[in-house]
Amino acid sequence: MIRIHAALRKGGLPNASGLAADLEVSAKTIHRDLDFMRDRMGLPIAFDNVRNGYRYTEEVDAFPSLQISEGELFALAVAEKALQQYRGTPFEQRLVSALRKLERALPDTISLNLAEWEHSISFRTTAEPIVNAPVLETLAEAVQQRRQLEIAYRKPGARSADQRVVDPYHLANVNGDWYLFAFDHLRADIRTFSPSRILSAQPTGNSFPRPTRFVVERQLRDSFGIHSKEGDFEVVLHFDETVADYIREKRWHPSQQTAELEGGALELRLRLGSLVEIQRWILGWGGHARVIAPAGLAEGVREAAERILRHHGPGASA
Repeated sequence: MIRIHAALRKGGLPNASGLAADLEVSAKTIHRDLDFMRDRMGLPIAFDNVRNGYRYTEEVDAFPSLQISEGELFALAVAEKALQQYRGTPFEQRLVSALRKLERALPDTISLNLAEWEHSISFRTTAEPIVNAPVLETLAEAVQQRRQLEIAYRKPGARSADQRVVDPYHLANVNGDWYLFAFDHLRADIRTFSPSRILSAQPTGNSFPRPTRFVVERQLRDSFGIHSKEGDFEVVLHFDETVADYIREKRWHPSQQTAELEGGALELRLRLGSLVEIQRWILGWGGHARVIAPAGLAEGVREAAERILRHHGPGASA
């Protein structure tokens, strides 16, 4: 639209087909942009039937700039900080480009002490994922363009990679880690892949239709992380007063319910489809969490704790 504005200011009476050719878009897009500029932005655009072109009917000094408040700009600065987790990924340059475009469109009347904000806000990730940028970019493009891929994928604990043909449906960042949700032709089902374990990814030359039945929110609804549904489990945990406040201060899962217990302790109830990730999470509380139900989860935590004791108890090998 800024380039259309520049063409109109020159007074050459450009038409839609000429603008479309110059800007490498369709004439339909030009018509839509002209309508927006006239109807929504209030620019005095008219079509000259005699000379078959568009013109300004009165003087327009400058293209209307983006109006943004100081509070909104502050929120944008906070968002830019949060986006630091995407440094080194193929999304970094696109995000930087978008922010620079916003910066150029800002009115000159706003002045802010960005140096002060730099020392006021920060985001920190203690375990930053290691990302293979070329692979992640290939996955992102394949998801957007619905391209089928052949990937070399190493499963956790495996020494070598398997070849898989997948239809990549969705790329998600869950708790700071990237995951690919794709239809695995070998398993004939939707599977979750970690991009960090994809050694290579090449288009097969085939495309696929995105299934309407796949919704990532539904896929993760019963998960405590990214594990797919394996059953239906009601999980009941008790946390002692030492860590109860940390549990109260976060929403750990959409299904969670809490109840106060004696002495400042807290009960947490969850409805989950898998127990793999919740077991690791419980162990991370270092004995301040106790499993009430289900019995299988309590047994899994007990066995894991016994392994820890054997590895770290008297006589354990260095």
